[in-house]
Amino acid sequence: MPDKKTQRPEEIVEEKITPEDEDKNLVEMSLEDSTSVEKNDTSDDDFDESEESDEESKDTDSEIKDQLLRALAEVENMRRRSERDVAQANKYGHLAFARDLLSCFDNLSQAIAMAPEDKTDFDENLKNILVGVEMISNEIDTILQRHHITKINPIGEKFDYNHHQAMFEVLNDDVEVGTVVQVAQPGYLLHDRLIRPAMVGVSKKKSSTESKEENSVDKHA
Repeated sequence: MPDKKTQRPEEIVEEKITPEDEDKNLVEMSLEDSTSVEKNDTSDDDFDESEESDEESKDTDSEIKDQLLRALAEVENMRRRSERDVAQANKYGHLAFARDLLSCFDNLSQAIAMAPEDKTDFDENLKNILVGVEMISNEIDTILQRHHITKINPIGEKFDYNHHQAMFEVLNDDVEVGTVVQVAQPGYLLHDRLIRPAMVGVSKKKSSTESKEENSVDKHA
């Protein structure tokens, strides 16, 4: 029996491929192609999902940054508002107290104004009391100025409705119309804020009838 190695080519039997084998090969090839397509589709889907996640993270970062900036701006506004409120309280916090104190100071000033300048005929004790009251009045006035409370005594000034309150009119042709000719009660300012307006009398022009009546009265006198 001859060896396989020594067989002649014509003696080698070719492998026959049946139609069933061909169909099987076609099915396997189609399965491999579909698997490769699915892999490609999956990779594309993964890429799209990664892009969407990147965009979502960017949107989230932008939203967080915007919220942070808004919060910082709100805190800064609150800080400035608090500083302004504290400054206003320090500047005008004693306005109500000053308003109540001024009525007492007015009474003291009126009492001193009613006392005569010549006190030689007064008893020594009474004279000392009056001098002490004047000293107290001067000291209160100094304290008011120290706390930026200034008196409004607008005699001879033009009427200003922001700081003055007209109580009556005075016939006077010697000054311009609307000039303060009398001060019934002085006003006061705390810094630039009005504590109390000055109660004043304002000048007005005399009419021709009033001028004739005054001249006739002068002649009869």
